[in-house]
Amino acid sequence: MIQVSRIITLKQSFEIFDPFITRKIIKLSIHSLIIIKTMKKITLFAMMALGLLTTKVNAQLQTGENVAVTSTDLGKVRGYVHNGIYTYKGIPYAEAKRFEAPQKPKAWSNVRSSLSYGPVSPLMTPTTSVQDESEFVFHHDWGFTNENCLVLNVWTPGINDGKKRPVLFWIHGGGFAAGSSQELPSYEGENLAKKGDVVVVSINHRLNVLGFLDLSAYGDKYKNSANNSVLDMVAALEWVKANISNFGGDAGNVTIFGQSGGGGKVNTLMMTPAAKGLFHKAVNQSGAFMSKMLTKAETQRLGAEVLKNLNLSADKVDEIQSIPYATLVAASQKASKTIGDQLKAEGKQVGNFGLGFGPTLDGNVLPYQFDDAQAVELYKNIPLMIGTVKNEFMASLGAGLSNGSTEKVTEFIKNRYKDKADAYLAAVKKAYPNDTKPSDLMDIDLMFRRGAVNQAKAKASIAGGAPTYMYLFTWQSPVMDGKYKAIHCIEIPFVFNNIARCEEMTGGTKEAYALADKVSQAWINFAKTGNPNHAGLPKWEPYTVDKGATMMFDNKCSISNHHDAELLKVTEQ
Repeated sequence: MIQVSRIITLKQSFEIFDPFITRKIIKLSIHSLIIIKTMKKITLFAMMALGLLTTKVNAQLQTGENVAVTSTDLGKVRGYVHNGIYTYKGIPYAEAKRFEAPQKPKAWSNVRSSLSYGPVSPLMTPTTSVQDESEFVFHHDWGFTNENCLVLNVWTPGINDGKKRPVLFWIHGGGFAAGSSQELPSYEGENLAKKGDVVVVSINHRLNVLGFLDLSAYGDKYKNSANNSVLDMVAALEWVKANISNFGGDAGNVTIFGQSGGGGKVNTLMMTPAAKGLFHKAVNQSGAFMSKMLTKAETQRLGAEVLKNLNLSADKVDEIQSIPYATLVAASQKASKTIGDQLKAEGKQVGNFGLGFGPTLDGNVLPYQFDDAQAVELYKNIPLMIGTVKNEFMASLGAGLSNGSTEKVTEFIKNRYKDKADAYLAAVKKAYPNDTKPSDLMDIDLMFRRGAVNQAKAKASIAGGAPTYMYLFTWQSPVMDGKYKAIHCIEIPFVFNNIARCEEMTGGTKEAYALADKVSQAWINFAKTGNPNHAGLPKWEPYTVDKGATMMFDNKCSISNHHDAELLKVTEQ
């Protein structure tokens, strides 16, 4: 058959000699194409009529009353099929009254439509404006809010097929105060499910004051209110255990993974006794920022201050369940400032981001601090993959020095590190000798990276424990002239194999697609076996205190061993 491109070539050749001949040839060639296409259609219809065409051609999108219907322990749900992946959104996994523990939802009799994302937890500070350029890069989807937000989403290659696929259970970022399962386009699970033949689950749960206000001093129904958000996540994992087989998943092979606040939640679940046995592997992406939890005595002080600001006495505490959310938020923010200042004056730590709402050492849901021996015992047999991105929250963005001169950047570093400035500069250049922009000197993350290294060392030191794999994502985004480098969240599109959905962040380059293939396969292999190695990467050994093997994800992936040890030492407090 003569292709259209070939026709164009013939046209260009014959026009040199005779335009009349050219037009005749083009006309005959186009007629040939029409005849051939018509014969193909006739042949196709004939084969279908004779039953010779046995392979069903799948539509890109399949919807309908009887499409993607499967059962849960509460009733049937209906999703849709896109590119061969069954998709369900907004399935309720629990319900809860304000400040009370999650309970199993009421069953339903009809098939529940589950085609669109469910409600997200309200924010204490609602988004009313954004910065244009960074919003272009991140491309948020804020969703709609409702306190009844205990819903989850599922992407799977098959339902009711008896297969046992690994389950990847995604926990969104946003600290413990914000975010949702749909907040970023990179969170969409279709491509990861399709690439790895795995089941992807993502969840919404209560956040901020709704998930963590400690009212335990005011009655048994508020006993665990300081950690209700954690109990929500446990309830979602229990839903997976009870139902994921109908979605083609293996409840005996669940990997929890999350980024930023989601990574912090992964750490929290690893030391939650109620979650033991509900997951089997863990991935912490830029989430090792927590050191010590507030104690019950401290969070009860915060709870009492909130009631004081609301003019509620102890015998009127139940009224807090019905006051407007905005009123609750105002009282909570005022209380956080008051108690935070008091704790600082007492010489106590209130966290890297000030006193906020997060997990509490309550002696019940969370009985141990992160570094307690009993906590370590809970997760010592859980294979862990942990890492960060090179630049995270870049100082140059806030300082307006993305393209700053060497002199301006050096001045910034000297003001920040004082008498350690020269040692810092020498250590940065040693750790990253191939950096070229002056701002690279000030944009190396040391908070998340330090936390990840400390956690990897602690985990690797456990005798007879499961392996830990460390990574550092160093790939530099080309968008906005390279201004955003390896920014916080940059690795997520690569993990989910979502470069096409996140071109504003990744640039959609061929290099990005190639790296996403390697990164997503590492996460898939880790979920399947607890080992992220595959043929596209150099040999990735488990992390040890001595060698500190770290996979450097870049256009050329490589292994480093304690490459920034001197930098971390120079900058430790």
